[in-house]
Amino acid sequence: MGSDESAAAPRPSVSATPPQRVVLPGGPGDEAVVTDSSQVKAPDGSTYNGIDTAFVQMMIVHHEQAIAMANLAPGRAANTRLKGLADRIAAAQPFEINFLKAWLKDRGLPENDPGHDHSTMPGMQSEADMGALAAAKGAAFDTRFATMMTAHHTGALQMAGDVIKGGEDEKLREVANEMAVEQGSEIRRLAQVTAG
Repeated sequence: MGSDESAAAPRPSVSATPPQRVVLPGGPGDEAVVTDSSQVKAPDGSTYNGIDTAFVQMMIVHHEQAIAMANLAPGRAANTRLKGLADRIAAAQPFEINFLKAWLKDRGLPENDPGHDHSTMPGMQSEADMGALAAAKGAAFDTRFATMMTAHHTGALQMAGDVIKGGEDEKLREVANEMAVEQGSEIRRLAQVTAG
């Protein structure tokens, strides 16, 4: 490793995880089937894997935190453009959450993996950070919100990249790509809002 490569080691991504066991519930009177994440057929005939499932389960929680952050802006933000962007985030992400929940339900999968620590997801903000954001007002809120939401969206971009590279579900990869485009655009808007 050269001296120019001495940056911190990259975080392991979702796609770097070993295959995950997936339990497929059987029909009434049928046994459940346990398989690895290499490829599973959904009821509609599409295929998915453990990377797809982990992404969907994690992104629901990730989006919920972004909405919680955005919902703080109306009573605290000083910048009108930032308030507008927060409104957009709060309005758009519930539709994506509904899609993600339906994706899991259609496959008989739980909304949450109890074995996953959501605080370790890329871009997730700590309880202390969320508390500090809720306590801030005016320009201090604007700066903190922009910093936190930028980090949050950057984490979502990483997670979307993982499922685009390693997922099996074509529709989910399309949705992840759309999320990445939108959140990249919102990162640029946050930078513009805080710059002037």
